[in-house]
Amino acid sequence: MIRSSRQRETSQEPSRNVPVVLTIAGSDNSGGAGLQADLKTFTTLGVYGATAVTCVVAEHPGRVLNITPIPPGRVADQIRLVLEAFPVAAIKTGMLYSAEIIAAVAKSIAPALARGVPLVVDPVMVASSGKVLMKKDAIRALRKFIEGATLVTPNRDEAQLLWGKPIRNVAALNRAALELTKAFRYPHFLVKGGHLKTDRAIDVLAFPDGRIHEFGAKRIPDIDPHGTGCTYSAAITAGLAKGLTAKEAVVLGKIFITRALYRRFEIEPYQLLNHLP
Repeated sequence: MIRSSRQRETSQEPSRNVPVVLTIAGSDNSGGAGLQADLKTFTTLGVYGATAVTCVVAEHPGRVLNITPIPPGRVADQIRLVLEAFPVAAIKTGMLYSAEIIAAVAKSIAPALARGVPLVVDPVMVASSGKVLMKKDAIRALRKFIEGATLVTPNRDEAQLLWGKPIRNVAALNRAALELTKAFRYPHFLVKGGHLKTDRAIDVLAFPDGRIHEFGAKRIPDIDPHGTGCTYSAAITAGLAKGLTAKEAVVLGKIFITRALYRRFEIEPYQLLNHLP
């Protein structure tokens, strides 16, 4: 039986078999990025979000004031208890900050990855404001961590750091996606071209077998809300938790982030993503 919207609103029946997604990320007190953006995305897309906090970040869209890392053991405790309680269907990582936290996360999620739970890595290195969000000694640990991922979602700046070459056009975006996929032992790599000066916002997905696929949307001029990378990768993770393929999950993510940008909130002087359905 198909219920009307009114019947669904007033029903007291529990929702069953909802996929559970774990985000391991930093806390953004302004609500636009980090695990706050992840949870908003998960809820809108119909999955249950659980969290493990890696850092508490004092920030707003214009600047980052300070970053306070959570002790690695406490990060591991959070992950362990979520995996103990729930049948987690997908895991996403955002801001990991230090080599010690990365090591704790890698060890804690290893049993889930061994069972085939997909891992999406958003390699959060630099904030939209330009603030570096990762300690220098963490980059090597992050490179090793990426090798266990199902899908990695760097923006252009992060892809340049990982690839070691400049990305100035869509052709370079394609090469970076392909070469990064090979360099990191064949996860899917989605290299995002939102920072390129092109009429369309192009992202390139490289597959482990060497195929590539471009995803495009009309560029919205003169906006750059923070949290776009977090939201995009969270939507992809929700798709994987629902059983979508990597390509299908990226399509879902691209549609979701494009809608959130078009329907953005204007709270002067900032433009903020709208995660509402």
